[in-house]
Amino acid sequence: MAAETLSVSELNRQARQWLERQFPLCWVSGEISNLVRAASGHVYFSLKDSQAQVRCAMFRSRAQLVPWKLENGQQIEVQALVTLYEARGEFQLNVEAMRRAGIGQLYEQFVRLREKLAAEGLFAAEQKRAMPPYPRRVGIVTSPQAAALRDVIAAFARRAPHVELIVYPTLVQGAEAPAAIVAALETAYARAECDLLLVVRGGGSLEDLWAFNDEAVARKLAVSPAPTISGVGHETDTTIVDYVADHRAATPTAAAELASAGWFAAAGELGELEDALLRAIERQLAQRIQAVDRLALRLVHPAQRLAAIRQRVEGLGHRLGSAIQARFTVQPRIDRLRFRLTQSLAQRLAAQRDRLARHAGALAALSPHATLERGYSIVRSADGRIVRQAGQLTPGDTLDLQFAHGRATATVDKVDL
Repeated sequence: MAAETLSVSELNRQARQWLERQFPLCWVSGEISNLVRAASGHVYFSLKDSQAQVRCAMFRSRAQLVPWKLENGQQIEVQALVTLYEARGEFQLNVEAMRRAGIGQLYEQFVRLREKLAAEGLFAAEQKRAMPPYPRRVGIVTSPQAAALRDVIAAFARRAPHVELIVYPTLVQGAEAPAAIVAALETAYARAECDLLLVVRGGGSLEDLWAFNDEAVARKLAVSPAPTISGVGHETDTTIVDYVADHRAATPTAAAELASAGWFAAAGELGELEDALLRAIERQLAQRIQAVDRLALRLVHPAQRLAAIRQRVEGLGHRLGSAIQARFTVQPRIDRLRFRLTQSLAQRLAAQRDRLARHAGALAALSPHATLERGYSIVRSADGRIVRQAGQLTPGDTLDLQFAHGRATATVDKVDL
Protein backbone atom coordinates (compact mmCIF):
# COMPACT_ATOMS: atom_id res chain seq x y z
CA MET A 1 0.00 0.00 0.00
CA ALA A 2 1.45 3.38 -1.05
CA ALA A 3 2.22 5.98 1.73
CA GLU A 4 -0.11 8.99 2.04
CA THR A 5 1.02 12.02 0.12
CA LEU A 6 0.66 15.35 1.99
CA SER A 7 0.32 18.78 0.50
CA VAL A 8 2.65 21.51 1.68
CA SER A 9 -0.22 23.25 3.46
CA GLU A 10 -1.24 20.06 5.28
CA LEU A 11 2.35 19.35 6.24
CA ASN A 12 2.82 22.81 7.69
CA ARG A 13 -0.49 22.62 9.52
CA GLN A 14 0.33 19.31 11.14
CA ALA A 15 3.81 20.54 12.02
CA ARG A 16 2.35 23.64 13.68
CA GLN A 17 -0.15 21.61 15.66
CA TRP A 18 2.52 19.18 16.82
CA LEU A 19 4.86 22.00 17.90
CA GLU A 20 2.15 23.78 19.84
CA ARG A 21 1.20 20.54 21.64
CA GLN A 22 4.78 19.72 22.48
CA PHE A 23 5.77 23.22 23.65
CA PRO A 24 3.15 25.03 25.74
CA LEU A 25 3.86 28.59 26.87
CA CYS A 26 7.46 28.76 28.06
CA TRP A 27 10.10 31.36 28.91
CA VAL A 28 13.02 31.78 26.50
CA SER A 29 15.99 34.12 27.02
CA GLY A 30 18.21 35.76 24.44
CA GLU A 31 19.35 38.96 22.74
CA ILE A 32 17.17 41.09 20.44
CA SER A 33 18.37 41.46 16.84
CA ASN A 34 16.81 42.38 13.49
CA LEU A 35 14.14 44.42 15.31
CA VAL A 36 11.33 45.67 13.02
CA ARG A 37 8.28 47.69 14.04
CA ALA A 38 5.45 47.38 11.53
CA ALA A 39 3.01 50.16 10.76
CA SER A 40 0.29 47.96 12.23
CA GLY A 41 1.99 48.12 15.64
CA HIS A 42 3.22 44.53 15.53
CA VAL A 43 6.88 43.92 16.44
CA TYR A 44 9.14 41.37 14.69
CA PHE A 45 12.65 40.44 15.79
CA SER A 46 15.09 37.58 16.22
CA LEU A 47 16.02 36.19 19.61
CA LYS A 48 19.56 34.84 19.59
CA ASP A 49 22.31 33.49 21.76
CA SER A 50 25.91 32.60 20.89
CA GLN A 51 24.95 29.55 18.82
CA ALA A 52 21.42 29.99 17.38
CA GLN A 53 18.51 32.30 16.75
CA VAL A 54 14.75 32.08 16.33
CA ARG A 55 12.23 34.42 14.71
CA CYS A 56 9.75 36.10 17.06
CA ALA A 57 6.47 37.92 16.49
CA MET A 58 4.76 40.09 19.09
CA PHE A 59 1.38 41.46 18.15
CA ARG A 60 0.37 45.06 18.82
CA SER A 61 -1.94 44.27 21.81
CA ARG A 62 1.00 42.64 23.59
CA ALA A 63 3.78 44.93 22.38
CA GLN A 64 2.12 48.06 23.77
CA LEU A 65 2.28 46.56 27.29
CA VAL A 66 6.10 46.48 27.30
CA PRO A 67 7.15 49.25 29.77
CA TRP A 68 10.41 50.17 27.98
CA LYS A 69 11.63 50.89 24.46
CA LEU A 70 12.83 47.79 22.63
CA GLU A 71 16.22 48.04 20.97
CA ASN A 72 18.65 45.67 19.31
CA GLY A 73 21.19 44.17 21.69
CA GLN A 74 18.88 44.09 24.74
CA GLN A 75 18.96 40.93 26.81
CA ILE A 76 15.38 39.82 27.42
CA GLU A 77 13.21 36.91 28.42
CA VAL A 78 9.99 36.19 26.52
CA GLN A 79 7.01 34.05 27.38
CA ALA A 80 6.05 32.58 24.01
CA LEU A 81 4.11 29.92 22.14
CA VAL A 82 6.35 27.74 19.93
CA THR A 83 4.66 27.53 16.52
CA LEU A 84 5.10 27.47 12.75
CA TYR A 85 4.09 30.25 10.38
CA GLU A 86 2.27 28.04 7.86
CA ALA A 87 2.34 30.47 4.92
CA ARG A 88 6.13 30.38 4.69
CA GLY A 89 6.87 27.29 6.73
CA GLU A 90 8.94 29.31 9.18
CA PHE A 91 9.57 28.18 12.74
CA GLN A 92 8.87 31.08 15.14
CA LEU A 93 7.82 32.18 18.61
CA ASN A 94 4.56 34.09 19.19
CA VAL A 95 5.50 36.32 22.15
CA GLU A 96 2.85 36.83 24.86
CA ALA A 97 4.93 38.67 27.50
CA MET A 98 8.42 40.09 27.93
CA ARG A 99 10.77 41.08 30.71
CA ARG A 100 14.37 42.14 31.00
CA ALA A 101 16.80 39.27 31.41
CA GLY A 102 17.55 38.41 35.02
CA ILE A 103 14.54 40.22 36.42
CA GLY A 104 12.43 37.13 36.23
CA GLN A 105 14.62 35.22 38.66
CA LEU A 106 14.85 38.22 40.98
CA TYR A 107 11.10 38.70 40.95
CA GLU A 108 10.56 35.04 41.73
CA GLN A 109 12.90 35.40 44.72
CA PHE A 110 10.97 38.51 45.76
CA VAL A 111 7.63 36.69 45.60
CA ARG A 112 8.92 33.66 47.51
CA LEU A 113 10.37 35.82 50.30
CA ARG A 114 7.23 37.96 50.45
CA GLU A 115 5.03 34.89 50.82
CA LYS A 116 7.35 33.39 53.44
CA LEU A 117 7.44 36.50 55.61
CA ALA A 118 3.72 37.08 55.17
CA ALA A 119 3.05 33.55 56.41
CA GLU A 120 5.12 34.32 59.51
CA GLY A 121 3.00 37.42 60.21
CA LEU A 122 5.69 40.05 59.60
CA PHE A 123 3.28 42.05 57.43
CA ALA A 124 0.20 41.70 59.68
CA ALA A 125 -1.84 44.89 59.84
CA GLU A 126 -2.59 44.45 63.55
CA GLN A 127 1.13 44.63 64.29
CA LYS A 128 1.58 47.99 62.57
CA ARG A 129 2.27 50.75 65.08
CA ALA A 130 0.82 54.21 64.99
CA MET A 131 3.18 56.96 63.99
CA PRO A 132 3.99 59.52 66.71
CA PRO A 133 2.21 62.74 65.71
CA TYR A 134 4.94 65.03 67.06
CA PRO A 135 8.34 63.29 66.86
CA ARG A 136 11.18 65.37 68.29
CA ARG A 137 14.02 63.27 66.93
CA VAL A 138 13.86 61.29 63.67
CA GLY A 139 16.43 58.74 62.52
CA ILE A 140 17.27 58.30 58.83
CA VAL A 141 18.85 55.08 57.53
CA THR A 142 20.33 55.90 54.12
CA SER A 143 23.49 56.80 52.25
CA PRO A 144 25.00 60.19 53.21
CA GLN A 145 25.71 60.82 49.52
CA ALA A 146 22.22 59.89 48.32
CA ALA A 147 19.81 62.43 46.87
CA ALA A 148 17.20 60.80 49.06
CA LEU A 149 18.86 62.24 52.18
CA ARG A 150 18.88 65.75 50.69
CA ASP A 151 15.19 65.39 49.82
CA VAL A 152 14.32 64.31 53.37
CA ILE A 153 16.32 67.14 54.94
CA ALA A 154 14.72 69.68 52.61
CA ALA A 155 11.22 68.42 53.44
CA PHE A 156 11.82 68.68 57.19
CA ALA A 157 13.40 72.13 56.80
CA ARG A 158 10.28 73.27 55.01
CA ARG A 159 7.66 71.60 57.22
CA ALA A 160 9.21 71.02 60.70
CA PRO A 161 12.65 72.67 60.94
CA HIS A 162 12.83 72.21 64.73
CA VAL A 163 12.85 68.39 64.49
CA GLU A 164 16.30 66.90 65.10
CA LEU A 165 17.48 64.55 62.34
CA ILE A 166 20.02 61.80 62.99
CA VAL A 167 21.56 59.96 60.03
CA TYR A 168 22.63 56.33 60.35
CA PRO A 169 24.86 56.00 57.27
CA THR A 170 24.81 52.86 55.16
CA LEU A 171 25.30 51.55 51.66
CA VAL A 172 22.02 51.28 49.78
CA GLN A 173 23.12 49.39 46.67
CA GLY A 174 25.38 46.48 45.84
CA ALA A 175 26.30 43.13 47.36
CA GLU A 176 27.51 44.65 50.63
CA ALA A 177 24.45 46.86 51.11
CA PRO A 178 22.21 44.37 53.03
CA ALA A 179 24.82 43.80 55.76
CA ALA A 180 25.47 47.56 55.96
CA ILE A 181 21.76 48.31 56.33
CA VAL A 182 21.44 45.70 59.10
CA ALA A 183 24.44 47.25 60.89
CA ALA A 184 22.94 50.75 60.61
CA LEU A 185 19.63 49.51 62.05
CA GLU A 186 21.45 47.81 64.93
CA THR A 187 23.24 51.07 65.70
CA ALA A 188 19.93 52.96 65.74
CA TYR A 189 18.36 50.34 68.02
CA ALA A 190 21.30 50.36 70.42
CA ARG A 191 21.34 54.14 70.75
CA ALA A 192 17.53 54.28 71.15
CA GLU A 193 17.48 58.03 70.61
CA CYS A 194 14.76 58.45 67.97
CA ASP A 195 10.99 58.62 68.17
CA LEU A 196 10.65 57.52 64.56
CA LEU A 197 12.91 55.75 62.04
CA LEU A 198 12.97 56.35 58.26
CA VAL A 199 14.53 53.90 55.79
CA VAL A 200 14.92 55.73 52.47
CA ARG A 201 16.52 55.42 49.06
CA GLY A 202 15.87 57.00 45.67
CA GLY A 203 14.45 55.20 42.66
CA GLY A 204 16.22 52.66 40.49
CA SER A 205 15.89 49.31 38.78
CA LEU A 206 14.91 46.13 40.58
CA GLU A 207 18.58 45.22 40.84
CA ASP A 208 19.41 48.67 42.30
CA LEU A 209 16.77 48.27 45.02
CA TRP A 210 17.52 44.62 45.73
CA ALA A 211 19.22 45.30 49.08
CA PHE A 212 15.79 46.28 50.43
CA ASN A 213 14.42 42.87 49.41
CA ASP A 214 16.95 41.07 51.60
CA GLU A 215 15.55 38.74 54.26
CA ALA A 216 18.05 39.80 56.93
CA VAL A 217 17.17 43.47 56.37
CA ALA A 218 13.46 42.68 56.55
CA ARG A 219 13.77 40.73 59.79
CA LYS A 220 15.95 43.38 61.40
CA LEU A 221 13.50 46.15 60.48
CA ALA A 222 10.62 44.09 61.88
CA VAL A 223 12.05 44.28 65.41
CA SER A 224 12.59 48.03 65.44
CA PRO A 225 11.77 49.49 68.89
CA ALA A 226 10.51 52.69 67.25
CA PRO A 227 7.82 53.00 64.55
CA THR A 228 9.24 52.86 61.02
CA ILE A 229 8.50 54.45 57.65
CA SER A 230 9.78 53.02 54.38
CA GLY A 231 10.46 55.45 51.54
CA VAL A 232 12.37 53.34 49.02
CA GLY A 233 12.28 54.02 45.28
CA HIS A 234 9.53 55.75 43.39
CA GLU A 235 5.77 55.33 43.61
CA THR A 236 5.74 52.29 41.30
CA ASP A 237 8.54 50.52 43.19
CA THR A 238 7.66 48.01 45.90
CA THR A 239 10.16 46.22 48.15
CA ILE A 240 9.96 43.79 51.05
CA VAL A 241 10.92 46.66 53.36
CA ASP A 242 7.70 48.43 52.31
CA TYR A 243 5.66 45.49 53.61
CA VAL A 244 7.59 45.19 56.90
CA ALA A 245 7.64 48.86 57.86
CA ASP A 246 4.81 50.28 59.95
CA HIS A 247 4.09 52.84 57.23
CA ARG A 248 5.02 53.03 53.55
CA ALA A 249 5.65 56.22 51.57
CA ALA A 250 5.98 56.41 47.80
CA THR A 251 9.25 58.37 47.84
CA PRO A 252 11.85 59.64 50.36
CA THR A 253 10.23 63.09 50.23
CA ALA A 254 6.83 61.54 50.89
CA ALA A 255 8.32 59.66 53.86
CA ALA A 256 9.57 62.94 55.34
CA GLU A 257 6.21 64.60 54.73
CA LEU A 258 4.43 61.70 56.42
CA ALA A 259 6.79 61.86 59.41
CA SER A 260 6.29 65.63 59.79
CA ALA A 261 2.55 65.61 59.07
CA GLY A 262 1.60 66.20 62.72
CA TRP A 263 3.96 69.14 63.18
CA PHE A 264 2.95 70.59 59.81
CA ALA A 265 -0.77 70.39 60.66
CA ALA A 266 -0.11 71.86 64.11
CA ALA A 267 1.85 74.74 62.55
CA GLY A 268 -1.04 75.44 60.22
CA GLU A 269 -3.52 75.37 63.09
CA LEU A 270 -1.22 77.57 65.18
CA GLY A 271 -1.03 80.05 62.30
CA GLU A 272 -4.82 80.17 62.11
CA LEU A 273 -5.06 80.67 65.88
CA GLU A 274 -2.43 83.42 65.69
CA ASP A 275 -4.41 85.19 62.97
CA ALA A 276 -7.61 84.82 64.99
CA LEU A 277 -5.87 86.17 68.12
CA LEU A 278 -4.47 89.17 66.25
CA ARG A 279 -7.91 89.93 64.83
CA ALA A 280 -9.45 89.65 68.31
CA ILE A 281 -6.80 91.96 69.78
CA GLU A 282 -7.34 94.48 66.99
CA ARG A 283 -11.10 94.44 67.64
CA GLN A 284 -10.58 94.92 71.37
CA LEU A 285 -8.16 97.78 70.79
CA ALA A 286 -10.57 99.45 68.38
CA GLN A 287 -13.41 99.13 70.91
CA ARG A 288 -11.27 100.51 73.74
CA ILE A 289 -10.09 103.44 71.62
CA GLN A 290 -13.70 104.28 70.75
CA ALA A 291 -14.67 104.08 74.44
CA VAL A 292 -11.80 106.41 75.37
CA ASP A 293 -12.88 108.85 72.65
CA ARG A 294 -16.44 108.86 73.95
CA LEU A 295 -15.25 109.44 77.53
CA ALA A 296 -12.94 112.19 76.34
CA LEU A 297 -15.92 114.00 74.83
CA ARG A 298 -17.64 113.87 78.22
CA LEU A 299 -14.65 115.28 80.11
CA VAL A 300 -15.15 118.97 81.18
CA HIS A 301 -12.58 121.27 82.78
CA PRO A 302 -13.41 121.95 86.49
CA ALA A 303 -13.55 125.68 85.83
CA GLN A 304 -16.13 125.11 83.10
CA ARG A 305 -18.14 122.81 85.34
CA LEU A 306 -18.09 125.42 88.22
CA ALA A 307 -19.13 128.16 85.79
CA ALA A 308 -22.04 126.03 84.58
CA ILE A 309 -23.10 125.32 88.18
CA ARG A 310 -22.82 129.03 89.09
CA GLN A 311 -24.94 129.97 86.12
CA ARG A 312 -27.55 127.41 87.05
CA VAL A 313 -27.64 128.60 90.67
CA GLU A 314 -28.10 132.18 89.50
CA GLY A 315 -30.94 131.12 87.26
CA LEU A 316 -32.65 129.30 90.10
CA GLY A 317 -32.21 132.36 92.34
CA HIS A 318 -33.94 134.57 89.77
CA ARG A 319 -36.78 132.10 89.46
CA LEU A 320 -37.18 131.96 93.25
CA GLY A 321 -37.30 135.73 93.58
CA SER A 322 -39.87 135.97 90.82
CA ALA A 323 -41.99 133.32 92.52
CA ILE A 324 -41.89 135.17 95.88
CA GLN A 325 -42.84 138.45 94.25
CA ALA A 326 -45.66 136.79 92.35
CA ARG A 327 -46.98 135.33 95.61
CA PHE A 328 -47.29 138.73 97.25
CA THR A 329 -48.97 140.07 94.12
CA VAL A 330 -51.69 137.40 93.89
CA GLN A 331 -52.43 137.07 97.65
CA PRO A 332 -55.48 139.45 97.70
CA ARG A 333 -56.97 137.60 94.77
CA ILE A 334 -56.46 134.32 96.60
CA ASP A 335 -58.30 135.69 99.65
CA ARG A 336 -61.27 136.78 97.52
CA LEU A 337 -61.41 133.39 95.85
CA ARG A 338 -61.25 131.64 99.22
CA PHE A 339 -64.24 133.74 100.51
CA ARG A 340 -66.28 133.00 97.39
CA LEU A 341 -65.42 129.28 97.65
CA THR A 342 -66.58 129.21 101.33
CA GLN A 343 -69.90 130.87 100.48
CA SER A 344 -70.47 128.61 97.53
CA LEU A 345 -69.80 125.51 99.61
CA ALA A 346 -72.20 126.67 102.37
CA GLN A 347 -74.98 127.32 99.83
CA ARG A 348 -74.45 124.00 98.09
CA LEU A 349 -74.45 122.16 101.45
CA ALA A 350 -77.76 123.81 102.50
CA ALA A 351 -79.36 122.85 99.19
CA GLN A 352 -78.25 119.26 99.56
CA ARG A 353 -79.61 119.10 103.12
CA ASP A 354 -83.04 120.31 101.93
CA ARG A 355 -83.05 117.72 99.15
CA LEU A 356 -82.10 114.97 101.58
CA ALA A 357 -84.94 115.96 103.95
CA ARG A 358 -87.48 115.78 101.10
CA HIS A 359 -86.32 112.37 100.04
CA ALA A 360 -86.34 111.14 103.62
CA GLY A 361 -89.98 112.24 104.04
CA ALA A 362 -91.01 110.53 100.84
CA LEU A 363 -89.21 107.41 101.85
CA ALA A 364 -90.88 107.43 105.30
CA ALA A 365 -94.29 107.78 103.70
CA LEU A 366 -93.67 104.71 101.57
CA SER A 367 -92.23 102.67 104.44
CA PRO A 368 -94.23 99.57 105.61
CA HIS A 369 -94.00 100.89 109.14
CA ALA A 370 -95.87 104.06 108.11
CA THR A 371 -98.60 101.86 106.67
CA LEU A 372 -98.81 99.90 109.93
CA GLU A 373 -99.10 103.21 111.84
CA ARG A 374 -102.24 103.88 109.84
CA GLY A 375 -103.90 100.74 111.31
CA TYR A 376 -102.81 98.06 108.91
CA SER A 377 -101.08 94.81 109.86
CA ILE A 378 -98.93 92.20 108.07
CA VAL A 379 -100.27 88.64 108.09
CA ARG A 380 -97.80 85.73 107.82
CA SER A 381 -98.47 82.00 107.72
CA ALA A 382 -96.82 79.60 110.12
CA ASP A 383 -93.89 79.15 107.70
CA GLY A 384 -93.31 82.91 107.57
CA ARG A 385 -94.81 83.66 104.14
CA ILE A 386 -96.92 86.82 103.76
CA VAL A 387 -100.59 86.04 103.23
CA ARG A 388 -102.10 88.28 100.55
CA GLN A 389 -105.32 86.34 99.74
CA ALA A 390 -107.88 84.45 101.82
CA GLY A 391 -107.49 81.55 99.39
CA GLN A 392 -104.07 80.86 100.88
CA LEU A 393 -105.71 79.91 104.20
CA THR A 394 -107.66 77.00 105.56
CA PRO A 395 -109.56 76.81 108.90
CA GLY A 396 -107.26 75.90 111.74
CA ASP A 397 -104.17 77.63 110.22
CA THR A 398 -102.05 79.56 112.66
CA LEU A 399 -101.24 83.12 111.63
CA ASP A 400 -98.65 85.66 112.78
CA LEU A 401 -99.93 89.24 112.88
CA GLN A 402 -97.46 92.13 112.83
CA PHE A 403 -98.75 95.60 113.97
CA ALA A 404 -97.08 98.95 114.16
CA HIS A 405 -96.33 98.16 117.77
CA GLY A 406 -96.09 94.48 118.71
CA ARG A 407 -97.18 91.12 117.26
CA ALA A 408 -100.03 88.61 117.84
CA THR A 409 -100.88 84.98 116.97
CA ALA A 410 -104.33 84.04 115.62
CA THR A 411 -106.13 80.87 114.48
CA VAL A 412 -108.35 80.78 111.37
CA ASP A 413 -111.89 79.69 112.16
CA LYS A 414 -113.53 80.43 108.85
CA VAL A 415 -112.39 81.41 105.32
CA ASP A 416 -114.63 83.53 103.02
CA LEU A 417 -113.46 83.67 99.43
